[in-house]
This record gives sequence, C-alpha cells and structure tokens, in this order.
Amino acid sequence: MDGIRSAERPARVGRRGRRPWRLAVATVLASTLLFTAACTGDGDKASWEGGGSPESGTNSQSAAPDPTLSTVAVTSPAADAKSVELWSEVKFTSEDAQNTEVTVTNAKGDEVKGTVDKDANLWRPAEGLAWNTKYTVNVSTPAADGKTNTATSSFTTMKEPSKLVRVSSFLADGQKVGVGMPLIMKFGRAVPEKYRGEVERRMVVTATPAQEGTWRWISATEVHYRPKVYWKANSKVFYAVNLKGVKLGDGWYGRSNLTVDLNIGREMIMTVSNKTKKMTVKQDGKVIKTIPVSLGKSSTPSSSGTMVVMEKAAHTVFDTTDEDPVNGYKTPIDWAQRITYSGQFIHAAPWSEGVQGRRNVSHGCVNVSEALGEWLFNRTLMGDVITVSGTEEKLKNGNGWTNWNMSWEEYKKGSYLN
Repeated sequence: MDGIRSAERPARVGRRGRRPWRLAVATVLASTLLFTAACTGDGDKASWEGGGSPESGTNSQSAAPDPTLSTVAVTSPAADAKSVELWSEVKFTSEDAQNTEVTVTNAKGDEVKGTVDKDANLWRPAEGLAWNTKYTVNVSTPAADGKTNTATSSFTTMKEPSKLVRVSSFLADGQKVGVGMPLIMKFGRAVPEKYRGEVERRMVVTATPAQEGTWRWISATEVHYRPKVYWKANSKVFYAVNLKGVKLGDGWYGRSNLTVDLNIGREMIMTVSNKTKKMTVKQDGKVIKTIPVSLGKSSTPSSSGTMVVMEKAAHTVFDTTDEDPVNGYKTPIDWAQRITYSGQFIHAAPWSEGVQGRRNVSHGCVNVSEALGEWLFNRTLMGDVITVSGTEEKLKNGNGWTNWNMSWEEYKKGSYLN
C-alpha cells in the first residue's frame, strides 16, 4: 500500500520538518495493517488474498471484477435458439477436447442418445430429436485453476411441419428371405438428387456376420440395398431408417423412423440353360435337383440375366386380355413365382410337359411340370436367385429386382455416397 511504499523510498522534498511527520504516519499505518492481518480469522482475508494487490492500494470490494474464464463453451445451436432442425449437431469449444463430456437432455431430464466427435468438437444425435421440444446441453471438462469447467445452453426444435414424406420398407420384421433379396425403401414423394446422399447416411444396415454393401437409387422414389456378393446363408440383417425430420427438398421432411430385422435363409440358386433346357437347383452349394424346362418361344423369348423370386402364389390366373384383347388369354396357373415386372414367372405348365427339356413353347416364362413346380415352390423363398442364360433377349435392368444383373462396380455408381 502507499503507506508501506512511502517508508521504503525517499519522501518528496517539502518544507523543513515535514519528513519526520510523514514517516511517523507511515509507521503507525503499517503497524495497524499488520495488527489487523494478524487478528483476521479464516473467514476474513486481507484484501490482496481475495484478489486485490498489495501494491494497488485498492480494495477488491470496490473494484470491478474480471470476467470469469471458462475451459468450454457451446457455440451451436445458439443459446435459446428456436426452430432448430431435428438433426442439428451441437458444436462446442474446449481446451481439453479428449476429456470433454457432452450430455443433451430433453424437457423431462432424460438423456438423449448421441455420439461425440472429439476431433471435430461435435455431438451428433443418434436419431432425429422430437418436434417442438426444448433441449439442454451440458459440456464439461476436468477442473482448471481459475476457470469454470462446465457450460450449459438450451435450444428448442422446430414445430412439426405440414409437408411430411412417408417412407416405407417393402420388408417387415421377422421375415426369412433368400440370399439375393435386396432391401427396398420407397418414398411417398420424389427425393431431389441433392438430398439423396444425406438420406443414405440415415439408412444404416448392419449384417451379422459383417458384409459389405451399398444403397442404389432405382428411381427418385425408390432405393435398394444389396451386399457385394449374395448374403451369407443364415445371417442376420438389421436396418435402421432414421429419416424423421430429414430434409427431402422443397420444404418437405421425412415423417418417421423405422427399423427392420430380417433373417437370411439357406442359399438356394437356380440356374437355367436354354442350351440344355434344364434348371439346376443348388442348395448351400450342392445340386439337389435337375428339372426339365420349356422357355419362351422365339416370338416371346425368356430374358437372359440374373433375377430373384419377387412373389409367390400357389394358385392364380394369368390374364393378358387387358394388354392384348385379340391374342390375350386367361389361364389358371399353379405354383407361380414371379421373376420380372413384365410377367415372366417360374410356374407349372402341365400342357407343355411333353416338350419340357426339349423345346421352347412358353410366352417367356420358365415352364416346369406340375409335380416339380410344387416341389420347387415348397422350397423357395422370396429373394432366391435364378439365372437364365442363352436366350435371344437380355434382361433389362429395372424389369424386376435386377440388383444382381450388374457388376458390383456398376451397382455402386447408383449410390450418392460413392
């Protein structure tokens, strides 16, 4: 303080006799301060112990306090932000990112599932947040001397919009399908190209055992997923489609999330040769049956390519009169298994049994006998693979689930993430 410092340096030159008086005052003041400090209890510290300076001569109670420093801060969403989108990331700063913890809680105090990217200083929600809901963010690091080590901020998500797009899965929980079965998602409205990559990121496929695969856009409203090679027999497939609140263009958002658990069955592959007029049926790599067939005659050839069983009907009626009133027909059919959108099936055809294995007489279908048609029908699953070779016409991609009618390199080009 000034009184102490004046005793340690020459006093200012003044009138004669003044110096002793100033020294006396300094001595008394110093003694008083020392006495006060000695009598101060634990709860009452000298001014410099509480943040003042023994050289400043200023009491800390009268000085403006320095701003409190923090080791962390929430930078986005902004404090008390409104209309925040459901997939928004929480961004933060930290002096010790690797030891930083981030929690987000809803209005009830329940913690929201998410992941922290400590390299990018981001927290990402595991699924879309709820509409029109207040959330609180708490960020903390280990204690630091002289600094606070926590930061808290709140934000409120957007209200549910009126423009919502329905998203649906062709497959449902618990189904057992063949090794060629694609996962199929459909949208109630066309998804513009600029949003498709983000849609793919939100559709996560997990196979057990692990298997490489990718999504491919079949159209603006339909996307399929297949593994690099056929699904491994008897594997498990789970996919989570988290599209609630995801932007789908022109002010539209995904309406909801969904999950599907599938079982892949044993491997069954059917191979049909036009040259031999026979179908070879393999199960788990072993030939279990050879079946005589009749394929499409030259005017209505069967398609050569790799297809899968799309649907099955033990008994149905083929009616082509709507498309061809003159030459169309209505025929009862047993053991029908669709393999193209254009109407090619594997089915029983008792009227052609006499030429099966020798000559083609069908309208493009794979004809088999009544008995072998039933035998095959009772063993196949939707998604089982059939490859036809040697006919006059090649299978057109898109005429059915033609996911396997192209190479892996070609298939990957239909993804917006590759």
